[in-house]
Amino acid sequence: MTVAQMQTHKAIIKPQGRVLQEYFDSTAPVQIIIGPLGSGKTIQTCVKIPEIMRHQTPNSKGERLTRFIAARNTYSELFTTTIKDWLECNDYLGDRSINGNGFNQGGKKPPTHTLKFMLEDGTTVMSEMIFIAFDRPDHVKKARGIQATGIWLNETKELSKAVVDILDLRHGRYPSKKNGVTPTWHGMLGDTNAPDEDHWLYRLAEEEKPKDWVIFKQPGGVINIGGKWLINPNAENTANLPKDYYTRGVQGKADDWIHVNLANEYGFVSTGKPVHPRYVDSVHCQDLDFTPDINTEIILGFDFGRTPACAFLQPTSVGGWVCFDEFLAVDMSALSFAPELKKYLAANYPGYRIKGWGDPSGGNKGQGTDDTPVGILNAQGINCRKTATNDPLVRRSAVESPLREVGMDGKPRLMVLPKCKMIRKGLAGGFTYRRVQVSGGERYHDEPDKNEYSHPVEALEYGLQGEGEGREILKPKNTYTQPIVMNNAFNVF
Repeated sequence: MTVAQMQTHKAIIKPQGRVLQEYFDSTAPVQIIIGPLGSGKTIQTCVKIPEIMRHQTPNSKGERLTRFIAARNTYSELFTTTIKDWLECNDYLGDRSINGNGFNQGGKKPPTHTLKFMLEDGTTVMSEMIFIAFDRPDHVKKARGIQATGIWLNETKELSKAVVDILDLRHGRYPSKKNGVTPTWHGMLGDTNAPDEDHWLYRLAEEEKPKDWVIFKQPGGVINIGGKWLINPNAENTANLPKDYYTRGVQGKADDWIHVNLANEYGFVSTGKPVHPRYVDSVHCQDLDFTPDINTEIILGFDFGRTPACAFLQPTSVGGWVCFDEFLAVDMSALSFAPELKKYLAANYPGYRIKGWGDPSGGNKGQGTDDTPVGILNAQGINCRKTATNDPLVRRSAVESPLREVGMDGKPRLMVLPKCKMIRKGLAGGFTYRRVQVSGGERYHDEPDKNEYSHPVEALEYGLQGEGEGREILKPKNTYTQPIVMNNAFNVF
């Protein structure tokens, strides 16, 4: 392709929006753009990377050397989206001596697109885009030994922080002095939809804000006005979208899906069947001006194991409940968890009376010790008892009943404060029955998926169950029916 043709191609995919232009122009070491579906963020990344290649300082031979790694969470998505988008934008820049367009689908080596093209100053861009999937956090070993100029984090929020951390240490390593020149720019680029509020990317973008990281947030494609989703007049890239793209996009979609994928708002989208379908986040989670009553017991619900969780509850004066705090740990025994919880209680709730309820299995001794989780908590001065049963139906009912019922104050009998992030997220759909991969309709596993959300929600279940919620499920059914008295004068014949 000639220089004129390349310039024409670049003009066609010029940034269609202020944020897209700012992202395209940025030279920050780490730059990530967050936008809704259809906002052009991925295509803009595909256009931006060749520009970085063009501006690499040439070596003495007139070669502009770079190497990029495109990271995605699975190989199926790598081939169906990442590679497809990249080649649609940059197929014309490939080394024509290799498979006609420079792309090798892989085999023993990762899929690689080799680029080679001349610039009008007579120098030659010589680069590689290597596509690698990182399915799990332990796949950080794939990144060890990578010598790259830059990293492309495609759908950044789908990648684990452990993978991103190691990749952040693999750029700037090519070209090196032995190639006659070092990188003019090196770093990481990313494009993604809005993450969840407890996602690592949210914390970096909104709370920690590292000095070398620049996060670009595009306007949503739609905005909510008066409870209705309307087209956002500031939406970007609309000139490149099909007619009525966002108008049709909101039809038949759940609000949580629209919030994240079309409105570009931080949020959570459930992918399974919620264990507690009656929970509605906008109804049951409210930012109440709530302080626990010092004269009323704090009820603690416990789920034990190596991921122990504690839910904090207090009854209201009108027969309801407020879940106002949570305390969670990962890979921690009861011997370590109990004293940490004791410190938390002393620091945040001094002088309160405490009563706890936990999983009946918490009264069982471990293989290597006579201690039990319940006994360990009591030894720390945290009053805890076992619930009467571990029947999942009873536990689920202990939460479902107050979710569906309205108290005398007109509010749901169970309210969850925003501080309880994991419990809230679990109830909203993080704690789910996983979908069974079958044809002919939707089917789900009988047992909920054990994940990071299951433990705090089950702690909530145990706390409410211990206080008597859900007991109606245990009441024996009355099988007696009033006998039918027949009139003696009645004759069927």
